Amino acid sequence: MEFRQAYYDEPLIKDIRSDSTFKISEDVDENLLSQDLKRKDLNLPEVSEVDVVRHYTRLSQMNYTVDVGIYPLGSCTMKYNPKYADRIASYEEFRNVHPFQPESTVQGTLQVMYELQEFLKKISDMDAVTLQPMAGADGEFTGILIIKKYFEDRHEDRTEIIIPDSAHGTNPASATMGGFDVVEIPSNSDGMVDLSALKAAVSKKTAAFMITNPNTLGIFEQHIVEIAKIIHDAGALLYYDGANLNAIFGITSPGIMGFDIVHFNLHKSFATPHGGGGPGAGPVAVKAFLSDFLPVPVVGYDGRRYFLDYGRKKSIGKVSSFYGSFSVLLRAWSYVIKNGDEGLKNATIRAVLNSNYLKKKVEGYYEVPYYPLKKHEFVLSTENTGRRALDIGKYLLDYGIHSPTVYFPLIVKEAMMIEPTETVSKADLDTYADVLISALKVPEEDLKSRPRNTAVSRIDEVKAARDLKVRW
Repeated sequence: MEFRQAYYDEPLIKDIRSDSTFKISEDVDENLLSQDLKRKDLNLPEVSEVDVVRHYTRLSQMNYTVDVGIYPLGSCTMKYNPKYADRIASYEEFRNVHPFQPESTVQGTLQVMYELQEFLKKISDMDAVTLQPMAGADGEFTGILIIKKYFEDRHEDRTEIIIPDSAHGTNPASATMGGFDVVEIPSNSDGMVDLSALKAAVSKKTAAFMITNPNTLGIFEQHIVEIAKIIHDAGALLYYDGANLNAIFGITSPGIMGFDIVHFNLHKSFATPHGGGGPGAGPVAVKAFLSDFLPVPVVGYDGRRYFLDYGRKKSIGKVSSFYGSFSVLLRAWSYVIKNGDEGLKNATIRAVLNSNYLKKKVEGYYEVPYYPLKKHEFVLSTENTGRRALDIGKYLLDYGIHSPTVYFPLIVKEAMMIEPTETVSKADLDTYADVLISALKVPEEDLKSRPRNTAVSRIDEVKAARDLKVRW
């Protein structure tokens, strides 16, 4: 008897259930369960197939995704994710690989990982890469642990990490988790690192300076070479937060700028759907003098076979189970293969063009503070309009388009942080600008009543945060 026969044959199902092999123990203390958790019937509705299909199709239409329209969350790079990458990641030959298989049986998988390491080294102009970290913040923490181990190995007691006031919130969190004290420095009038403040903050206690470039305001740090010299002259390390890498592919790199460590957000810049809570991947690249501290294993190649290399005596150890988030690595590998050097460079050029085009369309209506030329994103302020960024964000939802990031970075009042990405059309940018401008022309009471056309109308955010409902 095959089990698939039993599945469709009720008498056989009963026979299986009566067999002691399949019998579930009934020796359960009923007092362990409260009355509201006990049930005898599921009480499922009796509905037709078409009603079920329509119900779940309507639910899916309530979700907003990058497949539907523009998703300009600043600092998130919510670009359209090409379907070829998803298809490759779903191949059975990759999907069914087990991490405990002998290396000889997974040479193709290891080859993909090795080649991705090489791609990331070239893109970043760094010397060694680990694919283990499972997200950007995990990559940051990995970098922090490498910094910590590096100075411990040198018997240097460095306890501080410097961070600009425009940094991502994960930067100080990662540094603190690594046991460091965080020193925050202000931006200058152009929205860049204040060099005087940086020089004043650097000391023998400084382990590293964490920064992304372009920064969170979408501004390229013009004095990055001088910044690198200040940090290195103090014996400290320069860490690159890779959140904004989409602005520099093919134009420059962390290695050229003088950085020692960089993490990548493969779920942002390299074709994995981002925004659903996972999965992610945050590989870390380092200069040669830090390569011995990378997590093990990395993937090696001896000219004949690919293998898992554990031979790093100063390694910080493993930072995730097994060898990383492979489906995300696979998408990234396919994205780089498909685009090549010129494709990645063109994506950067389009991302910067789209950002500055949209900025130009709205800056006569909204204030766009700091240095005028932006890269892949820009931050506007609604303060000069007398309207709240939150209200305008809610207004956008009524037009079927997603709000940008609001109230970040903290150094801009009533901030709206907009990153269109390279995959958005001119028509979408024009529509977005028109709706942003129209939000300033409706009566304020109308604006505060938005959204009205969505499945859920305006909610009390404070109550929602304090009175959590964790079950549907």
